[in-house]
Amino acid sequence: AQETIYGKLVEIERIDLVCEVNNTDHHTLQNSADRLIVRRGLPFTITLHLRPGTHFQNGDNINFIAQTGPIPSVEAQTKAKFSLSRFISRSSWSATAEMSDSTVSLTVCSHPNAPIGVYKLILDQGEAIGLGEFVLLFNPWCKQDPVYLASEAEREEYVLSQDGLIYRGIPNRITVLPWTFGQFEPGILDICLQILDESPNYISDAALDCSERRNPVYVTRVLSAMINSLGDKGVLVGNWSDDYEDGVKPTVWKDSCSILRQWSNDGCRAVRYGQCWVFAAVACTVSRALGIPCRVVTNYGSARDSNGDLVMERFYNEFDENIADDSIWNFHVWVENWMTRPDLSLGYEGWQASDPTPQHRSEGVFCCGPVPVRAIKEGELTFKYDVPFVYAEVNADVVEYIKLRDGRVFKMGGSTTEVGKSISTKAVGRDEREDITHNYKYPEGSEEERRVYEKANHHNKLAQAGEEPGLHIKIKVTPDMQIGSDFDVYAELKNNTMVTKSCRVMFYAQAVSYNGKLGETCGLGEFTEMNLASTEGGRVTLRLEYAEYSKAITQDRMIKLLALLIDAETRDFYRAKKTIILDDPEIIILGVPKVGQNLVADLALQNPLPEPLENCVFTIHGANLTDEFVTAKVQFTPKLPGQRKILIDFASDKLHNVETYENLVIYE
Repeated sequence: AQETIYGKLVEIERIDLVCEVNNTDHHTLQNSADRLIVRRGLPFTITLHLRPGTHFQNGDNINFIAQTGPIPSVEAQTKAKFSLSRFISRSSWSATAEMSDSTVSLTVCSHPNAPIGVYKLILDQGEAIGLGEFVLLFNPWCKQDPVYLASEAEREEYVLSQDGLIYRGIPNRITVLPWTFGQFEPGILDICLQILDESPNYISDAALDCSERRNPVYVTRVLSAMINSLGDKGVLVGNWSDDYEDGVKPTVWKDSCSILRQWSNDGCRAVRYGQCWVFAAVACTVSRALGIPCRVVTNYGSARDSNGDLVMERFYNEFDENIADDSIWNFHVWVENWMTRPDLSLGYEGWQASDPTPQHRSEGVFCCGPVPVRAIKEGELTFKYDVPFVYAEVNADVVEYIKLRDGRVFKMGGSTTEVGKSISTKAVGRDEREDITHNYKYPEGSEEERRVYEKANHHNKLAQAGEEPGLHIKIKVTPDMQIGSDFDVYAELKNNTMVTKSCRVMFYAQAVSYNGKLGETCGLGEFTEMNLASTEGGRVTLRLEYAEYSKAITQDRMIKLLALLIDAETRDFYRAKKTIILDDPEIIILGVPKVGQNLVADLALQNPLPEPLENCVFTIHGANLTDEFVTAKVQFTPKLPGQRKILIDFASDKLHNVETYENLVIYE
């Protein structure tokens, strides 16, 4: 390249982007050492090697351009023009230079609010010379960036950690799914940028979309829409039907990278299939890849309020089938992203809930959030975006009715505490569950909760049920409920009235999926007639046999128990229900891991079923441990030292989704 500076011909022989040093400084070395990937508001240095005899003189006519997007413009902030200065500025694009005989060390710093994306850096002196290309990301290490996160431990967890734990199950039986986010794996950053370029926003107005990419609120909202495939060329198709023949069962996925690569390699055709935790995990990967701190959050007893009245009205028939539009999922998973909210009043910065599962239209698009978590806690239902929907997910009241075949409707009671329990995320720096329910709601029954409910126009709060007069029924289970065994469950009755009661009890079991969808009956007790004396109790036993429930349960291994108590005299109905998860057999792992040395992991699993297993497969995977999934013969070579999670999955014809993980310390 040739250029005239002060009338002298300057020839640049070679440009060195010094990727390894810059990427180390910018916490992006895990992405690549061969490509310049930098974060906003932090300087990076490149070296220009001049031909011998050429001098690079400092002066006002040394100008630079940094530009991104297909239609760069200064007005849209997708193009920046700046000249050499004496000092680096932290509030605008700037550059300084140090010169020796044959090299120029050029330091460049971006505006801390510049749009993220792929940039070209140009030396401009009438004639443009390309100095190179770089990727610019959000910067949680920069105080001027809206995603700034003060704690280094939290940056390690929420930006740099490539694996984590996702919580599922039910509040008294929380299960753990290890997940590989893999945001620094080869090619993933490009796919994350590709997701932005495939959004309807970019396709309809690329100039405006690229300009808006300076704002993490905007980018998070685009991702919430693009992780699901409803209405756009998004990444994942949702499926809750139990029919996955033309795709992959949601429970099979263990990492985000295989999903993202499949989407990209398949011409941006949506990957089949995902459910809420898969959508959330992929959203977490993309957020962290782009530099937005992110964590996966699980809400137990998650309400889906169909009409926005903040009350879950549930109508049932005699067989506990919900015949209303409102529903409560056993659990639901979304993400939180960390950022300021300059569009809202002070105090609503910090964690913002965002839900990529397609269940809610927001401004006509299937997306949800970002919602300030504090706005949910304070009942600020007018704040952007979608506060009422998420508020109902964690705070709706429940009113329940039973509708008999003859059309008569009876109120069965309700709950103020069933919705929004044990809201969970992985703790910082350790494999433990952190309960963050207090971030979303004040303690049940506290004065603050009263104040919030009034603000939220939520006047239908019901008195919290305690031990009251009348008939009562509850379900008890035993701790030993491993898949393959036969076991008993119990309906316990209590007569808290002054007279003997003649009762009828119906007690049965049904397979259920995590989203509350009921399957086949797998244990049925006929109506039992019994008399209960005043202040006395009774018990009805239901035997659950493997021969019956094995044919009904889904891969979630959940069974819903329902006991219905009818007062023969008054015809009052009382109901108890409980969802149980059958225990997995345990997988045992042995072996000592070192970088570059083959590791043979001995995997052992005791068959708990009263019948042989066929087509048994162990699957093993971990970031920087295995190049691909290794199946059957479990031998692999760790590639990098440090702590890594190894994920192991066992599947067979009759036993699926048996999962475990081990933290391996890989030695040099």
